Amino acid sequence: MKVVAAILAAGQGSRFGSDKTRLLLRGRPVWEWSYRTYLGTPAIDRVILVGSAGNIDELSSAGEAIVGGATRQQSSRLALEAAEGAEIVLMHDAARPFVTSELIERVLDAVWMHGAAAAAVPVTDTIKRMCEDRVETLDRRELWAMQTPQGARTELLHEAFARARADLTDEMALLEAIGVNPRLVTGDSSNFKITTPEDLVRAQVFAGQGEVRTGIGYDIHAFSTDTNRKLMLGGVTFEGSPGLEGHSDADVLLHAVTDAVLGAAALGDIGQHFPNTAPEWRGAPSLTFLRYAGELVVREGWQVVNIDATVICESPKVMPRSQEIRENIASALGLDVSRVSVKATTNEGLGSLGRGEGISAFSVASLSR
Repeated sequence: MKVVAAILAAGQGSRFGSDKTRLLLRGRPVWEWSYRTYLGTPAIDRVILVGSAGNIDELSSAGEAIVGGATRQQSSRLALEAAEGAEIVLMHDAARPFVTSELIERVLDAVWMHGAAAAAVPVTDTIKRMCEDRVETLDRRELWAMQTPQGARTELLHEAFARARADLTDEMALLEAIGVNPRLVTGDSSNFKITTPEDLVRAQVFAGQGEVRTGIGYDIHAFSTDTNRKLMLGGVTFEGSPGLEGHSDADVLLHAVTDAVLGAAALGDIGQHFPNTAPEWRGAPSLTFLRYAGELVVREGWQVVNIDATVICESPKVMPRSQEIRENIASALGLDVSRVSVKATTNEGLGSLGRGEGISAFSVASLSR
């Protein structure tokens, strides 16, 4: 084994308030993001997960794992001991989920050449040091913010740990204490550390959890010969018009909107959730279906952003009732009415819709999380 990487996930997240490495980003724990990257980096021969008593079972189910110590230095030392036979050991903070293989390999190349190296980024803010009542401005051109990976040849690391007289915050500080001059490799702004809840929000966006999805819904119903059926469009009754054929109230507009909402979140369609073979849905108001779809996507972590829908029919005239329809849809989905658009058009006398045999509707729903 030439190169061993250790993913350090034994911290308690005292500044964050909990073990942040176990929080989920797009369904995967934070630690797993960097772990997979190291596993997929050709230059890495072996990856060790270093956990705590609270997460060791979870880590062990993924791969080789050991229990770390109470501090970063203790965990790194235990990782070094577990990396027997390695020529180089890289340490990586599991709270940095977005490290890239390219950065890992650049740090590793520098270790091969110089014995020790770490990823770091130049400081861009003005930094001041306060000593009692005296403030001093530091030259930011000389300042770098440390990242991981940090690594060195194993003989240097063994010597640094053996001679350590204080608990230091990273491996490079240990090496500096014994006279080693590590090389700094320019890191990546995306390789940030999750330290605060605000960092987690940033990570969620970076991981694509801030994504926006679009769903499309379509439905069509023929006019019914049953004179007792009422025409329902968008939860509004249109008196004087024949009703539509269907198992529920056949509200073609709400069916299209419901399918658009479900489709955006990949949660099936209205027929799967409310089959027309189920007697309990006979004559049911379609607003029930739309409310259900809205609640379902919220439980899945989505938020409906807006709805746009179009009704296609020769009659009745829909637009005079569009405000009522918009309010019904908005209420069912918990939206401001300004986020709901309803339009209507004819089929210009073409086809079955143009002959007045039925009504169809299209809808688009945008969801975000």
